[in-house]
Amino acid sequence: MELDIPVIGILRGVEGDFFGEVMQISFAAGLMAMEITMNTPGAEEIVAAYRPAVPQGKLLGMGTIRNLEEAKRGVAAGAMFLVTPNLDLRVIEYAKTEGIPIVAGALTPTEVYGAWSAGADLIKVFPCGAMGGPQYIKDLLGPFEPLRLVAVGGVSLANLPEYFAAGAAAVGVSTSLFGTKALREKDLAQIGQNVKNFIEHCPSTKDRV
Repeated sequence: MELDIPVIGILRGVEGDFFGEVMQISFAAGLMAMEITMNTPGAEEIVAAYRPAVPQGKLLGMGTIRNLEEAKRGVAAGAMFLVTPNLDLRVIEYAKTEGIPIVAGALTPTEVYGAWSAGADLIKVFPCGAMGGPQYIKDLLGPFEPLRLVAVGGVSLANLPEYFAAGAAAVGVSTSLFGTKALREKDLAQIGQNVKNFIEHCPSTKDRV
């Protein structure tokens, strides 16, 4: 399964009911994929509860999958894709065996190539902002042109066009997508508007590298 999800919305440390509300309004606003991190209290229960409510064509995944045990727990909970912050070849192998798309974490050229060689669907470059942001994506794609990189860490509405211009296949975003104030105040209408605005600033599929 090829993941064509230009933006992955990431939520960490939120309660289940609120996650469900944010998920629904974000999907309605045009977001294709939502990720809840494994280190969120009750994350597995949240995925299990809201997986049936995911609209056709949308994806609910689990992130911060650091090892094989967490990968198995994520799949058992019903995650539709997995995201790792680090490179663990066993996790990639497991995901491929289970037929679950995986966004594998990597940072150095060696890790990026290792994730690609192991069969990761997308490669999460994290923390991208700390390494130079869009320029780092561009630099990595010099020798690794066919790779589909996801920039995570430091992505905002202001630099979003730069990431896609640099060749990123997708971005992973949290508060810059939903809005820090809107999340804090649980302003669902504003969260929906923020997501819609963010998605509208993404290039269309045909325009992306």
